[in-house]
Amino acid sequence: MDPDKIMNGISKEICATLKAMEKAKTADEKLTHSQTVKNLCESLGVFLKLMADMAPYDGDDEPIPF
Repeated sequence: MDPDKIMNGISKEICATLKAMEKAKTADEKLTHSQTVKNLCESLGVFLKLMADMAPYDGDDEPIPF
Protein backbone atom coordinates (compact mmCIF):
# COMPACT_ATOMS: atom_id res chain seq x y z
CA MET A 1 0.00 0.00 0.00
CA ASP A 2 1.04 3.56 -0.64
CA PRO A 3 1.98 5.32 2.63
CA ASP A 4 0.81 8.69 1.27
CA LYS A 5 -2.67 7.31 0.59
CA ILE A 6 -2.81 5.75 4.04
CA MET A 7 -1.72 9.00 5.74
CA ASN A 8 -4.24 11.03 3.72
CA GLY A 9 -6.98 8.58 4.65
CA ILE A 10 -6.10 8.72 8.34
CA SER A 11 -6.01 12.53 8.21
CA LYS A 12 -9.47 12.63 6.62
CA GLU A 13 -10.78 10.26 9.27
CA ILE A 14 -9.35 12.49 12.02
CA CYS A 15 -11.11 15.53 10.54
CA ALA A 16 -14.39 13.65 10.13
CA THR A 17 -14.23 12.35 13.70
CA LEU A 18 -13.49 15.83 15.07
CA LYS A 19 -16.53 17.19 13.22
CA ALA A 20 -18.65 14.38 14.63
CA MET A 21 -17.30 15.13 18.09
CA GLU A 22 -18.52 18.74 17.76
CA LYS A 23 -22.05 17.42 17.24
CA ALA A 24 -21.90 14.89 20.07
CA LYS A 25 -24.29 15.67 22.89
CA THR A 26 -23.45 13.23 25.63
CA ALA A 27 -20.20 12.75 27.49
CA ASP A 28 -20.06 9.11 26.37
CA GLU A 29 -20.28 10.12 22.71
CA LYS A 30 -17.54 12.72 23.18
CA LEU A 31 -15.36 10.19 24.98
CA THR A 32 -15.80 7.67 22.17
CA HIS A 33 -14.87 10.26 19.55
CA SER A 34 -11.89 11.51 21.53
CA GLN A 35 -10.54 7.97 21.93
CA THR A 36 -10.97 7.45 18.19
CA VAL A 37 -9.07 10.66 17.44
CA LYS A 38 -6.31 9.62 19.84
CA ASN A 39 -5.93 6.22 18.16
CA LEU A 40 -5.95 7.75 14.67
CA CYS A 41 -3.33 10.31 15.68
CA GLU A 42 -1.13 7.59 17.10
CA SER A 43 -1.49 5.65 13.86
CA LEU A 44 -0.56 8.72 11.84
CA GLY A 45 2.44 9.21 14.12
CA VAL A 46 3.72 5.76 13.19
CA PHE A 47 3.84 6.73 9.52
CA LEU A 48 5.39 10.11 10.24
CA LYS A 49 8.11 8.48 12.34
CA LEU A 50 8.78 5.98 9.57
CA MET A 51 9.13 8.79 7.04
CA ALA A 52 11.42 10.74 9.38
CA ASP A 53 13.58 7.67 9.91
CA MET A 54 13.85 7.11 6.17
CA ALA A 55 14.49 10.77 5.28
CA PRO A 56 18.30 10.53 5.56
CA TYR A 57 18.21 7.89 2.83
CA ASP A 58 16.18 9.94 0.32
CA GLY A 59 18.00 11.30 -2.67
CA ASP A 60 20.77 8.75 -2.56
CA ASP A 61 21.15 6.10 -5.20
CA GLU A 62 22.24 3.68 -2.53
CA PRO A 63 19.90 0.92 -1.36
CA ILE A 64 18.04 1.37 1.90
CA PRO A 65 19.98 -0.53 4.61
CA PHE A 66 17.38 -3.08 5.65
